[in-house]
Amino acid sequence: MANIHPLATVHPNAKLADNVEVGPYAYIEEHVEIGEGSKILPHATIFNYVKMGKNCCVFPGAVIGAVPQDLKFDGEVTYVEIGDNVNIRECATINRGTKASGRSVTKIGSNVLIMSYAHVAHDCSVGNNCILVSYVGIAGETDVDDWATIGGSTVAHQFSRIGKHAFVGGGCKINKDVPPYVLCGRDPLTYAGVNLVGLRRRGFSSDQIYAIKNIYDVIYNSGLNVSDALAKVEAEFPQTEERDTIVAFIRNSKRGIIKGMGSDAKGGIE
Repeated sequence: MANIHPLATVHPNAKLADNVEVGPYAYIEEHVEIGEGSKILPHATIFNYVKMGKNCCVFPGAVIGAVPQDLKFDGEVTYVEIGDNVNIRECATINRGTKASGRSVTKIGSNVLIMSYAHVAHDCSVGNNCILVSYVGIAGETDVDDWATIGGSTVAHQFSRIGKHAFVGGGCKINKDVPPYVLCGRDPLTYAGVNLVGLRRRGFSSDQIYAIKNIYDVIYNSGLNVSDALAKVEAEFPQTEERDTIVAFIRNSKRGIIKGMGSDAKGGIE
């Protein structure tokens, strides 16, 4: 059975698995599912249509499942889905999806850390093993791929995408897509190299990292436009998961990717 503090407010129809702990003054509505071993700490709020996995922890002041801050929302039933082993720190907020987006769900993967005062807007998708540092705000329909880290106080424009294993520095404005495996910062947001520390920590070999760096040298430093640079990458680099991930990400980018370091760099503008 769940361990519910007598001063908590939990709807009797909410589905709380074994060993769920609910602290005093926490508030949980009817259409909520919480997986085994999760902890809802004092003064946390979970509104309707939230499904949370195992071994999650929601800290005081966090609000999950509030209706979207989107004028197109018309009261329809939409959802928040959260994986396993997710930590949602103090006063972070995660809004439900919207029907108008075509998604109707805001998704958080497993093994994710969402730090204090971060905001995940409607219909966003945050992958596995991601970190959103304090005061990060990602606007509606932003996609954050697996293993991405977003530094504190950074904000993302709606419809943006941050690629897998990317690291975005603190205090940045994301208004173009951030390709996978890169390190970026400055204003305007600029490619600053490969995320060496992150990739090494996750077991990428020196050869893999060197190949990723060489691919981005073509994309950002060859003087070619993006289409020609991608064609050159496909022609001159052997097929690997990393090469194909980079090429597919950039080809599918609707907003264009962040610019390169040099003021005359053509890569990343279109």
